Order: sequence, then structure tokens, then C-alpha cells
Amino acid sequence: MNYTIRAATADDVGVILRFITELAIYEKAEEEVEATEASLAASMFGPQAVTEAAILEADGAPAGFAVWFFNYSTWQARNGLYLEDLYVSPRYRGAGAGRLLLRHLARIAVERGCGRFEWSVLDWNEPAIRVYETIGARPQSEWVRYRLTGDSLKAFAAS
Repeated sequence: MNYTIRAATADDVGVILRFITELAIYEKAEEEVEATEASLAASMFGPQAVTEAAILEADGAPAGFAVWFFNYSTWQARNGLYLEDLYVSPRYRGAGAGRLLLRHLARIAVERGCGRFEWSVLDWNEPAIRVYETIGARPQSEWVRYRLTGDSLKAFAAS
């Protein structure tokens, strides 16, 4: 199989939404997907976009994707690359496709002077964790991630 990685464009929102939905099903959270093609086009490719995306192709067919943005480390006084989502369709797993996407993002991080490359993974996703550990990534167990969403976010903002 011949894999290539290219920058995603607004023409890819249908494929991106399909991958987002497949990822949500894999993570047992399909009902949480609110994205639509229109909202993806606006948020990822519109004038206010802060994300970037790449499409992994296998012999010219979409096989996976990655979405990322740049965060900032005050301690390093440098940007970091934060991987929001990486997904490879089941038929293409086990052949190094995910590792290719990770390497692509690592190269972007290095080229743009980032001090770190970070992401989160569900604690039960052992196949992904094994890949991450084989490339030299280490869990950050001393940090606990918090999130405000939905009504809690709105209530706190209004308080």
C-alpha cells in the first residue's frame, strides 16, 4: 500500500466528518458528535480557523486524518503542537499508517520551532498507547485534565 499525507482543504469536510464519526463510534461516544459539514468548514477553514488538518491517503483513497492546533508553553516561551484527533480507518491499521501521521506532525512541530508535541488518549485504548510508547512518547500522569462544557460552561460564564 502506498501512503501519502496531504494538507486538508475545505473540500475534505465530508471525509473529515466521516472520520470524526468513525472515531466517536470507536470511542463509544457517537451521540456526542455535534459537528456538521458546514460547522467544520467554518471552524477549520474559515477566517477564524486556528486548526490545521491532514488527510492520510492509501493508494489515493482517504484512510485517516489528523487535526491539530498550536498551544503555548509559558515555561518554554514557545508554541507547542497539540494533536486534537488522529484516526486511521480499521482496514489500514497495523501497517504503520498512524505512525506516519504522528511523524508528519512531529516534523511540523520541529519545523515550526515547537517545544513539545502533546495529545490525550483514552486510558483503555491500549493499541494506541502501545504505538505512542514505541515512538518515545510518555504519559503525563502528574497532570489532570479538566473540562467545562454545555450548561456548566454557560452557567459559569454567566456567573
